[in-house]
Amino acid sequence: MSVEASSHPAVVLGIKEIAKILPHRYPFLLVDKITYLNLEENVIIGQKNVTVNEQFFQGHFPGVPIMPGVLILEALAQTGGILVHQKGYGEKIAVLLNINNAKFRRPVVPGDVLVLHASGVHFSNKGGRIIAKALVNDQLTVEAEISFALVSKDQL
Repeated sequence: MSVEASSHPAVVLGIKEIAKILPHRYPFLLVDKITYLNLEENVIIGQKNVTVNEQFFQGHFPGVPIMPGVLILEALAQTGGILVHQKGYGEKIAVLLNINNAKFRRPVVPGDVLVLHASGVHFSNKGGRIIAKALVNDQLTVEAEISFALVSKDQL
């Protein structure tokens, strides 16, 4: 499947459904919609529309707005968290454990549509690992391996 099969990818999960899955809220809810989900192949694709109105652009960097790389990694982790939930681990929350082999390939700026890919490598009742990449216009911007722990909601 092409990363951007059409200029208007189908919406599998919209922002209302995402807000029911993830505990994050503005300004830290960084996934706008899910456009592809295959639970058998452990693959999910999400989207973040980057606008100049994002709070982080006020300080990173004024006059030359670039989305912070750590927020792109967070958007990828949130996309993976949605996959974990959809795989049947909804009674727990996926909490970031570590990030390995992160590489930043190009800046993300206002007006970009960040396409967030996550592929599940391992899932268990204790946690798991995903391989993630973010693209803009089919160009790789960030890639990383992200591990997470699954924690009961009452433990947070």
